[in-house]
Amino acid sequence: MKKLIIAACALLVFTAQADEGMWQPHQLPHIAPQLKAKGLELAPASLSSLDQFPMNAVISLGGCTASFVSPKGLVVTNHHCAYGSIQFNSTPEHNYLQDGFLAKSFADELPAEPGSRVYVTESVTQVTDKVVGSIAENASGTERYQQIEDHRKALVAECEKAESYRCSVQSFHHGLEYYLVKKLEIRDVRLVHAPALSVGKFGGSIDNWMWPRHTGDYSFYRAYVGKDGKPADFSQDNVPYEPVSYLKVSAKDLDEGDFVMVAGYPGRTNRYRTAGEVKHSFTQFYPAAKTIREDLMAIIEAEPEGSEKRIRYESTWARLDNYAQNYQSMIDIYSKSDLLERKQTLESELTAWISQSEKRQASYGKAVDALNQLVKEEQLTAQRDMVLAYLSYASAPSMAKSLIRLAYEKQKPDAKREPGYQERDMTQYEQRLKRMTRRYAPSVDKQFLAYLLKVYAQMPASQHVKALDDFFGLSNGWNEYSVMEKLDALYANTQIGEEATRLKWMKADLGSLVIKQDAMLQFAVTMHDTYMTIENEDKAHAGELQKWRPRYMAALIAYAKEQDQPIYADANSSLRISYGEVKGVEPRDGMFYTPFTKLEGIVEKETGVWPFNAPKAQLQLIAGKQHGPFVDAQLKSVPVNYLTTVDTTGGNSGSPTLNSKGELIGLLFDGTTDSIIGDWDFDEQRNRSIHVDTRYMLWAMKYLDGAENLLEEMEILY
Repeated sequence: MKKLIIAACALLVFTAQADEGMWQPHQLPHIAPQLKAKGLELAPASLSSLDQFPMNAVISLGGCTASFVSPKGLVVTNHHCAYGSIQFNSTPEHNYLQDGFLAKSFADELPAEPGSRVYVTESVTQVTDKVVGSIAENASGTERYQQIEDHRKALVAECEKAESYRCSVQSFHHGLEYYLVKKLEIRDVRLVHAPALSVGKFGGSIDNWMWPRHTGDYSFYRAYVGKDGKPADFSQDNVPYEPVSYLKVSAKDLDEGDFVMVAGYPGRTNRYRTAGEVKHSFTQFYPAAKTIREDLMAIIEAEPEGSEKRIRYESTWARLDNYAQNYQSMIDIYSKSDLLERKQTLESELTAWISQSEKRQASYGKAVDALNQLVKEEQLTAQRDMVLAYLSYASAPSMAKSLIRLAYEKQKPDAKREPGYQERDMTQYEQRLKRMTRRYAPSVDKQFLAYLLKVYAQMPASQHVKALDDFFGLSNGWNEYSVMEKLDALYANTQIGEEATRLKWMKADLGSLVIKQDAMLQFAVTMHDTYMTIENEDKAHAGELQKWRPRYMAALIAYAKEQDQPIYADANSSLRISYGEVKGVEPRDGMFYTPFTKLEGIVEKETGVWPFNAPKAQLQLIAGKQHGPFVDAQLKSVPVNYLTTVDTTGGNSGSPTLNSKGELIGLLFDGTTDSIIGDWDFDEQRNRSIHVDTRYMLWAMKYLDGAENLLEEMEILY
C-alpha cells in the first residue's frame, strides 16, 4: 500500500492542462506557474493555508458552499441553497418563497431550517497509513470494510475531543489516500435575506442549465455563537460569529479573459470510473431515475399552487426537478459522445501497459479485470437498489425505518454503532425529525409510496425482496385495490406524522418500539432483517472495491504520468479550488454565447407569468436605467450573470467566485447543458460554469429590496 501511496503523491508535480481540475489546497503551490500565467496576483502558497485569507472565509453548509462577507458572521450563498430554510419558514400567510424576506435588524432574523450548519475547515491531515496500513492483504471484503470503518471512527472520535468540531476521514483517489478533515461546527444559523422567487429563481426550471441566464441566485444567512465566542445551540442570547477574515465584495468592472477562481466543496465526480460503470449509468440508471423523479414531481404538482401541502413540498420538488433535468442532459450528451469508446480504449491500453513490466504486474496485479468483475456483480441488483433508495422520498416509512434502526444501534457501544447513529449524530438526528414537520403531508406521502411500490412491482422477480412482496402482496404482480387498501391502513394507524411522538420514539428502547401498535413502526420491524441482509452484502462488496479501486487508481496515475496527463482526485465534498477565466462559448456550429447577460435581458424574457414574471418595480428600474454605481463600462448596463471556464460540479453551488486578488466577484450557481457531463468527462471547449454577478446582487439589494443595512455591513469595493 505504501508503494501505491507514493504513486499517488507523484501526481502533484504534473502540469495541469487547460482549466481542468478541482484541486486540493495543498496542491496549489505545485501548479503555481499555471495560476500565475492565468493572472493570479495572490501568492499560490497562501491558498493552501486554511487558516489564512481567503480560504478561511470559504465555508460549507453541508451540501452547498458559502462564504463570510462581513465581520459579523454574514454569510452569502445561493438562493437555491437557502431554499429549504425559506420554505421551512413560509406559510400561506407569510410566503417568503414567493415574496422574499429581509431582516432589517439582528432581531428580525429567522432560525434556518433545523439541522442547518456552518462548517469552517481548519485542518486537513493525511492519515492513509492509519486507515489502511495495518489491513492484511488476504482480509475478506467484510473484514476490510469493517477495519477501515473502525479506523476512521477512531480517528474521528479523537479529533472530536476538541469541543465544537465536526471531523471526518475522507477518501481520495477512491481509497488510495485518506485525509482527516477538522471543521468548526457552528450550530446557530439564521436566515437574513432572500430575494423574491421571481428574482432568485427567475427562469425557473425552463432556464435551468441554460444560457443566457438572468437569475439572481443569492441569499444571506448569519452564523451565531455563544457570548464566549464558541458554537452553541440556538439562543436569543447568542451573538454574531466574528470570522478571522471575510471577503470584500467587488463592484468593479469584470471583463472577458479576466482570471477567476472558485473555492468550494464540490460534491462528487466520476472521472475515473470504468467503462462498465459509464455504460450502465448512462443507459440504465439515468433514464430510469429521471422517469421516477418526473413522476414524483407530478404528484406534487397536482396540489394547488400556494396551498399548505404545495409549500411543504416545494424544496422536494426543486431537488427532484434539478436532477431530472441533469439526468436528461447527461443522456443527450452521452448519446452524441465517444466517452464509452475512450474509456474502453483507456482500459485496454492500461492493461497492456501493466503487462509490459514485471514490476508493474507486481504492483497493480489484476486491477483492471478485478474491478470490472466487481462492477458487473454490483449491477446484478442495481435496479432493486435504486428503487429501494427512492423509497426514502416517502417520509413516513423512511422515518419509521430509521427509528427502528436507531433503537437497534443503541444496544451497541457507541464506537460500534453505524455512522449516523452515534451520539455525535443525535443532535442532527433530532433536527431531522423536526424538519419532517414542515415537509410532510400524509396524502402526498402515501401517493409517493404507492407509485414507488408500483415501479417496484413491475421489476423482474429476480430484483424483488420477499419481505416487501409479502407485506404488500406483490409476489404475483401489481393489484392496485389490494395495495391501496394496505396503504390506507398503514397511514391511518400511525402517529409518525406527530413531531412530539417522533421525538419520544427517538428516546425509546427497542423493546418498547417493537411492541407498539403503530402500523408504520410494525412495517419497519418487518423489513429490518431484510434491510440488514442487503446492507451486509453491500459492505462485503464495498470491502472488495476498497481493495481493488486503489490499485486501479495507482496504475492509472502511474500510466498518466508517463503520458504527461494530469490526475487530480475526484470531487468528494472536500474543499477544492478551480481556476479559469471569463469566457463565452460556441455550443453549436454557427452559434456563439457571449460571456455576460445584462438587465435588459430580463425585460426581453418577461411574460408576466411564472417563471418569467419579474417584479414590476424591477421592470421600472430597468426602464429608467437606474444603474447606480453598478453599471459596467462596456455593457453600459448592470451585468446579471456570466460564464467562466472553471471546473465545478454540484456542491459548488454558492461557491464564492474570486478575482486575482481574492475579492468576491460572484457566486457560482449552475453549469450549462453541455458541461453537465463534466461529472464524468471534461471538455475544455464546452465546459462552462454560470455565476451571478455581485454587481447584480448589490443592485437588486439596493434598489429593489432596500437592504441598505446589509450593504452597509459589507465592505464593498467600487
